[in-house]
Amino acid sequence: MSTIKPSIPKGTRDFCSAVMFRRNFIFETVKNAFERYGYAPIQTPAMENMETLTGKYGEEGDRLIFKILNSGDYLSKADIDKKTTSKSLTNQISEKALRYDLTVPFARFVVQNRNDITFPFKRYQMQNVWRADRPQKGRFREFFQCDADVIGTDSLLCEIELIQLYDEVFTQLNIPNVEISINNRKILAGMISLMDATALFDDVVIALDKLDKIGIEKVKEEMLSKGVKAASLSVLDAFLNAKDISDLAPLLEKSARGKEGLEELQFVISTVADVGLQSAKLVFDITLARGLNYYTGCILEVKAKDVNIGSIGGGGRYDDLTSIFGLQDISGVGISFGIDRIYMVMEELDLFPTAIDVSTAVMFANFGEQETTFCLPLLKQLRANGIRAELYPTAAKMKKQMTYANNKGVQFVIMVGEDEMNSGALTLKNMVNGTQEKLKVTELIKKLS
Repeated sequence: MSTIKPSIPKGTRDFCSAVMFRRNFIFETVKNAFERYGYAPIQTPAMENMETLTGKYGEEGDRLIFKILNSGDYLSKADIDKKTTSKSLTNQISEKALRYDLTVPFARFVVQNRNDITFPFKRYQMQNVWRADRPQKGRFREFFQCDADVIGTDSLLCEIELIQLYDEVFTQLNIPNVEISINNRKILAGMISLMDATALFDDVVIALDKLDKIGIEKVKEEMLSKGVKAASLSVLDAFLNAKDISDLAPLLEKSARGKEGLEELQFVISTVADVGLQSAKLVFDITLARGLNYYTGCILEVKAKDVNIGSIGGGGRYDDLTSIFGLQDISGVGISFGIDRIYMVMEELDLFPTAIDVSTAVMFANFGEQETTFCLPLLKQLRANGIRAELYPTAAKMKKQMTYANNKGVQFVIMVGEDEMNSGALTLKNMVNGTQEKLKVTELIKKLS
């Protein structure tokens, strides 16, 4: 048998134990905040039916969905001729796909389980998603999302709570200089209507969403190529020059939908200002567009300003998402935490507590069969008291056992020989400073706890 060079697909990663301890620290911080705010966990399958996912993320998003080939001889059932394209063939040979995000599967879940759900329904979900994107810094083909959503109410208090939830988590993680940008898709709809480009709404929003990456001139070029009139760009300039939310009122005077969005935005911003945030800063950003098709109201995006890595969170209001699955008039709003980018921010700013990197607090050295028999009940007792403990599996040379403990970052080593078994006082070695002391089991548990 030939040897296979070990490798993984581009855009995916293995995580060693040290990294997983840190990732789990973020997961636990986010999860605890979710539950303090009354959100309940759910899970959905890694794969969804193709029709569930397509058409929800815009044309560019649809291209990034990972398709799954049908089982068996899928080509034998395909109708292939000279007119067959890769897209039409894909529709014939692929009925399922890996989920692109957690929001669309959540909408499907709500409709499918609506008889068992109490509305408003507050859920959180922490799972992998996949996108057939070009891998680069902070952008992967497989990554983790942590979402919180409220569905079944159009109350703007939900937007306020989700902003507070962002602030809570990033304060707990000690990430400094966090900025939460806010806008409203109704304002964008009003602007695009005044540009006489309503039929090109998706194209304009997708182009505007690239402003940070390609600059205003390239954005305008893209809009013109999609059919936006050159004269309409002066309207765009007027909105982009709005530095404060108060500048929008005269611009939206002739747009009822735009004024509605402005009122919603003013309510959220003023209420958050009255309540206050712990450390994050909420700022209005007229350029914030969020290119996903399903957003209809308030939209949010979060950045850590001290690190050039893009957004570390985002979300918004969606009024029509469940209607595509047959459930009308169910509004929802949600946010997502980009765990992978949050990790990169915390690593770059050296924000991880050192204690989280340790898997074992104390290790029993192995001196032989008799000593092991004596140690096993003690090991069980330590674990029952919440102390992370293990026993070295063989009676290897002490140098080897100590090297293992040192490399693993074990804080203490317990040595039990004949004297310790007779006296009941165990020898505890501090692996940091090398000191040793004799302790009874009760004293040992108190010290290690």
